[in-house]
Amino acid sequence: MDFTFTEEQVMLRDLVRKFVDHEVRPLAESIDREKKVPPELIKKIGALGLMGLPIPEQYGGAGVGEMGYCIAVEEVSRGCSSTAITIGAHTSIGSMSICLDGSEELKQKYLPSLARGEKIAAYCLTEAGAGSDAAAIETTAKPEGDDWILSGTKLFITNGGIADVYVVFAANDRYLGPRGGITAFVVERSFAGVEIGPEEEKMGIRGSSTAEVHLEQVRVPGENVIGNVGNGFYTAMKVLDIGRLGLGAGAIGLSREVLDLSIAHAKQRVQFGQPIIERGMVQAMLAEMAADIYAMEGMVYRTAWMADQGMKFGCEAAIVKMFCSEALGRVADKGVQIHGGMGYMQELPLERAYRDARINRIFEGTNEIQRIVIARALAKKGSY
Repeated sequence: MDFTFTEEQVMLRDLVRKFVDHEVRPLAESIDREKKVPPELIKKIGALGLMGLPIPEQYGGAGVGEMGYCIAVEEVSRGCSSTAITIGAHTSIGSMSICLDGSEELKQKYLPSLARGEKIAAYCLTEAGAGSDAAAIETTAKPEGDDWILSGTKLFITNGGIADVYVVFAANDRYLGPRGGITAFVVERSFAGVEIGPEEEKMGIRGSSTAEVHLEQVRVPGENVIGNVGNGFYTAMKVLDIGRLGLGAGAIGLSREVLDLSIAHAKQRVQFGQPIIERGMVQAMLAEMAADIYAMEGMVYRTAWMADQGMKFGCEAAIVKMFCSEALGRVADKGVQIHGGMGYMQELPLERAYRDARINRIFEGTNEIQRIVIARALAKKGSY
């Protein structure tokens, strides 16, 4: 097996790394403090092509696949988790819903502007009574002539406050449930009846937009149905598999940043007459952080390769999400511990990394759900 990145992938990593160091990293603290990714930064990200990396070239994207996308997300996450989440929600679950199952007309209509970052996408699945139990959504979709009328409220929507295009999952037949009773729609912010709630106050990734999306008798053209009527739940699950890959890549990036900061601190921090990196307990923590990162890197890029080869990767995506989010939590915790009291202060980025890390065990499907997905796959296959 060849684990070497191609020349193009190395060039992409270098390009994104330089952009992050010059344009993103200097703003990370203010993004967290002001709870907003500046629109001008999003425009620069779009101009660089980072909002459409996995989207095929014929629709205005870069066509670099999941491998290229994960490389870029890893680098952005080293500089600012809020910015990485903004890109991820737009690209890997919002735009990707249209990319995977949208009609040719929908792709031509929406993907080019989304790939360029001229419009921002959001993915609207979660509701107050339908978090882990995504099939229990109560937002309704009723046919009226050639159109559909959508009503309901979506909760905790990433990019909700800044999006122009929403991929909304609604129940067209509650009796059928996930097997034929849920449909996906492209809903524009400008459609009558779409209202956006205030920004949520969050523990971490505070610069990313999170808001409720209210739909009050919103008329959606029939051509804005993604895929076939009733097959929306399958679209939702396929898209989340891809989103979990991006989450894993983000976990690698933030973990690398924490480890690098911790090594540098341990070299210069002197206690009892010597740098603390000479102390066995600090060495053990650094070694464990490196081991977690090595494991994350292996599983993320192997699974991304599977995705690009057209192989099934649902179980592997669940493993990536579960392991990487928990490994990131371990790395962030050790990073704070190595920095001691200063690691707890907002003066250093360790405190922000610790807060940003926590959400990863919850969104894109809680880790409890991932364990169920993995166990069911094992029971079906009888082995791994």
